Amino acid sequence: MKPTMILLAGAAMTVLSASLLAETNGEASEPVEQDVIRFDDAGERADPPSRPVEYTADGREWVDLELVLAVDVSSSIDEFEARRQRDGHVAALADPDVISAIQGGGYGRIAVLYLEWADGDFQRVVAPWTVIETQDDAHGFAATLATASFISGRRTAIGGAINSSAELIATNTYEGTRKVIDLSGDGPQNAGPSLPAAREQALAQDITINGLPIVNQRQDPFRPSVSIDVEAYFEDYVIAGEGAFISPSREHDDFVSALKRKLIMEIAGLVFDEPVARG
Repeated sequence: MKPTMILLAGAAMTVLSASLLAETNGEASEPVEQDVIRFDDAGERADPPSRPVEYTADGREWVDLELVLAVDVSSSIDEFEARRQRDGHVAALADPDVISAIQGGGYGRIAVLYLEWADGDFQRVVAPWTVIETQDDAHGFAATLATASFISGRRTAIGGAINSSAELIATNTYEGTRKVIDLSGDGPQNAGPSLPAAREQALAQDITINGLPIVNQRQDPFRPSVSIDVEAYFEDYVIAGEGAFISPSREHDDFVSALKRKLIMEIAGLVFDEPVARG
């Protein structure tokens, strides 16, 4: 492998990974094209030039991913936990590695919506569809989340959350090469429309459902407890679609790491080769 080459152009500094030559029987293969990473005058990673927006024949904007972040706010989730989930999504979306994954896609942008859900008739859009291409876009999405009020529901209608998320995907103005519902929660379905039927309907729309089961060690004595194996439940009854996976979390730092890992996999279209280990 050749060393990294640093090219200086005016005030901007560009780091270009050199071509990688793979040895095969002593002969070098064709060079592999590498991404260019740009830095601004302060030495911070800079966003690449924006790509032209492309549209379908019926006027829908092409994106690499349509992503609904569907977040549980039922009675087992208190305001502290709900805020933790919002803060975690904000931190993960604005992470430089996540932004790099977004910019490395075919269109270099994704469309994201943040939905909070609980009962069968409780699905609330907290941050509407937003195109994220740069860190500034992610910070704008974060500002919307930060200023939104918190409203808690009672029951846990996962089927209702999936149905609402699928409808939001079907009626938006984007066309993603992939469509994902990213559903987080800390317990099983106990209300609302059929979960198996909702999963089947999402699959019929070519939507993947990934899961972020929350193993909450902070039990509020005034809120209902959760006594099942949440990871197993999500893996067996919630996730669906080709390459669907769960990414469990337990504490705040772990929550942000799990979100970041999951977002990069969703954005890049990666899949787990092995089942997720349960702790």
